[in-house]
Amino acid sequence: MNESDAPIEFPSLYAILDPSQLKGISELDAARRLVEAGVKLIQYRDKHASSRQLCMTALRLVEIVSGVEGDLIVNDRPDVAFLTGASGVHVGQEDIPVESVRSILGEDAVIGLSTHTLQQVRDGEQTSADYLAFGPIFATASKDNPHVVVGLEGLKKARQATTKPLVAIGGITLETAPRVLAAGADSVAVIRDLIGVDDIGERAGRYLQTLESVG
Repeated sequence: MNESDAPIEFPSLYAILDPSQLKGISELDAARRLVEAGVKLIQYRDKHASSRQLCMTALRLVEIVSGVEGDLIVNDRPDVAFLTGASGVHVGQEDIPVESVRSILGEDAVIGLSTHTLQQVRDGEQTSADYLAFGPIFATASKDNPHVVVGLEGLKKARQATTKPLVAIGGITLETAPRVLAAGADSVAVIRDLIGVDDIGERAGRYLQTLESVG
């Protein structure tokens, strides 16, 4: 991992928990299967839930993840992260600015920022964000309006543009994840190929084993 003042040590696997991608189980059951397999970092992303639903679910998820000394990151909503005691929040380019989020959550919170171009990576480097997510690395179907694919070459350039932990996201699979780490990512964020399967625990275990062999 690159030198960083991030308040957590980034694991090679960053699980994104999006209820719309689950197959017949709840967010809570999915989280339990992930942490039982050894996953330590989970982002909770639900674009359709009410604020009340987000808070109630996030509270339960914090309990599950903190039980294994892991971290829960809430997507988009610093208010939900603050109210539920989550480790931090992940924001996009159109969301609340990083420094405004920092003023709400404080210095100890983990704040991530999505980036999709080299200029956004360079701009993100100047913020107090603890990590930058970059992508999509490959074509993805988990977003309604995906950004332009950056590819592994784009990832290599992004690695050169920041000293912060770099999380690769977008269309990553078990087969491609090792190449993504080799291209410079500190961590791979996975959604559909991790939680959109019949056996999430088994899949998570295979990811961890595969990525450990790369590191």
